Amino acid sequence: MTPDAPATPFSDLDDFVALPRLGGLALSPDGLRLVTGVATRHPDGDRYVTSLWEVDPLGQVPARRLTRGAKGESQAAFASDGALLFVATRPGGDDDEKARLWELSAGGGEARTLASHPGGIGSVTVARGSGTVLVGASAFVRSGDVADDAERRKVRDDAKVAAILHDGYPIRYWDHDLGPSMPRIYALDGTPTAAPVAQASGTDASGTDAHVPHPATLLDDATPAVLRDLTPDAGAALDDSAWDLAPDGTWLVAEWRVPEGRATLGTGLVRIDVTTGERTDLLTADATHDHHAPRVSPDGTHLVWVRSERSTPSAGPRNELWLLDLATGDRRRLGADWDGWPGQVAWLPDGSGLVMTSDWQGRGPVFRVDVASGDVVRLTDEGVFTDVVVAPDGSAVFALRSSWEHPAEVVRVALDVTEGGFAQVTALQGPAQRPALPGTLTEVTTTAADGTPLRAWLALPDGASADAPAPLVLWIHGGPLGSWNGWSWRWSPWLLVAQGWAVLLPDPALSTGYGQAMIERGWGRWGAEPYTDLLAITDAAEARPDVDETRTAAMGGSFGGYMANWVAGHTDRFRAIVTHASLWSLETFLPTTDHASYWAREMTPEMRAAWSPHRSVGEIRTPMLVVHGDKDYRVPIGEGLSLWYSLLSASGLPQEADGSTVHRFLYFPDENHWVLKPQHAKVWYATVRGFLAQHVLGADPLDPVATLG
Repeated sequence: MTPDAPATPFSDLDDFVALPRLGGLALSPDGLRLVTGVATRHPDGDRYVTSLWEVDPLGQVPARRLTRGAKGESQAAFASDGALLFVATRPGGDDDEKARLWELSAGGGEARTLASHPGGIGSVTVARGSGTVLVGASAFVRSGDVADDAERRKVRDDAKVAAILHDGYPIRYWDHDLGPSMPRIYALDGTPTAAPVAQASGTDASGTDAHVPHPATLLDDATPAVLRDLTPDAGAALDDSAWDLAPDGTWLVAEWRVPEGRATLGTGLVRIDVTTGERTDLLTADATHDHHAPRVSPDGTHLVWVRSERSTPSAGPRNELWLLDLATGDRRRLGADWDGWPGQVAWLPDGSGLVMTSDWQGRGPVFRVDVASGDVVRLTDEGVFTDVVVAPDGSAVFALRSSWEHPAEVVRVALDVTEGGFAQVTALQGPAQRPALPGTLTEVTTTAADGTPLRAWLALPDGASADAPAPLVLWIHGGPLGSWNGWSWRWSPWLLVAQGWAVLLPDPALSTGYGQAMIERGWGRWGAEPYTDLLAITDAAEARPDVDETRTAAMGGSFGGYMANWVAGHTDRFRAIVTHASLWSLETFLPTTDHASYWAREMTPEMRAAWSPHRSVGEIRTPMLVVHGDKDYRVPIGEGLSLWYSLLSASGLPQEADGSTVHRFLYFPDENHWVLKPQHAKVWYATVRGFLAQHVLGADPLDPVATLG
């Protein structure tokens, strides 16, 4: 940041981690109430807590806060009578108290418990037409009813046993163990009978009087509703599964995972009767395809879903939107002429079409899909749209919109009003304002050696010019199937921009939003086109007069960390490299990651031998900052430990005789693939900024006390 530049929330790490963060969106059946979650830093500073806020769909009334639970609320959904349902841990309970399902009536008043489960309530779904309520919760595989599950948990807790005996794969996922309990789907039967306790009115953050529930007075019902298990034999079939409830509430469609061979899983779709629990197959996974993300039409006659063609060593995955006639079994692809991947999909109320999100050219627009013709039309221009919900009359959709210029905000997309060829998008009066930025955003384009167009976002600090060019950081995205297209709290370029850096955010080969060919260019060739694309777009950025090509660094996380390692072993053009949660040896990564079966489709022995970064350790002559969390099961800690030892023992900048080294290892014993705790995020950014400043700008070496606290 230049000396005379105005301060922004990105100038100070405490200000940054204190910024509110929106997530999730729910719309009432009458379309008059819109609810989103707002995560804020807990007063203790060690976590974020989410509260629920109501946003006026017409944009006329300021947002107002609805809940104030000490441990937060999530999974907002509206009942058919307009009551707000949500999942929350009982305020005042012990740390191991399980989350329950709560209800806040449409008229306000007190929240009351609707249902509880020994394993905790994880999600809630409401039928759009009938109001039938389903919840997701985890039970021991051999448990019968809820009471049996509670008894089994008590026996295990009393014995202080944490061991898990597995008979299948996988056994871990991202940052948590799978088992001994697994997800099931329950129908909510009956209603609680206990009366709510008294509570005083409060004032919400907008200054408007509101009757809101407070932590100490939420109801602890004596007789919650009965949970009826619809999937007692699910086992691991519903692990990370999505489902959709038919509008009349009598049946649902769920993803159902079945074992295939020794270590792989296939995903089909099943229909489950809500009254009887009877299950029938709708779409069965075969040797080449899986089926995901089912959405039932408003009249219950059709189903759309994402058909995923499995990857092979020579071809990447291919995701397509398909339509199934539930009466005849006829199926056809929608958007056959559209070269994109479907994201979130929602039906329009009359069933004539759908709205769909997708990565697209560094953005994430909303598209309309015509069911009759299958045609796909882009509705929005700038921004990335998520959490899309459709107005009951079909006149608009509501969504969260973000970009690299602002975090998520609640917007209305008018389907019947256009501006400049796109649907009119209006920002509503949300719970948080856009933070001021310390710079500007632009795009950089170039052409790869094979003629493929390449593009990237470039965040520039205020004051960058030909007379004062900014040092550059190449920041490589993870995935590898992904795109640098929307705001990220975890990977914020503006914290570097605030200190005078230009940050390049490119989409190389394997990035989504550029058609299937862009994925195929890098499939099974991680160190080839993805690497040369990164260098080509960096060349284009460095050719700008406001960028200093003599002072550059590179960094990335996950696959971006892999690529940072590959860059380190194949060029010395960068003065410093930061590698977070990175793959180092593909040989050791493959059998130890949480879902090895997915990666095994691409990582043949030949691929691992050709593109493993560890084979080039002797060529590394750039100072590296290694970052890894011990609870990372996607890229296990062994990768970070192996990389660290290799740098000290075999790199071109090995450990000195006195034990000193230019390399650094930032280790988080209790973080996972990401760094989520606010105080740890501050440590991460402070260490990264200090390391880059030392090796690129010539600043003083890192002070561990000042950086790590």
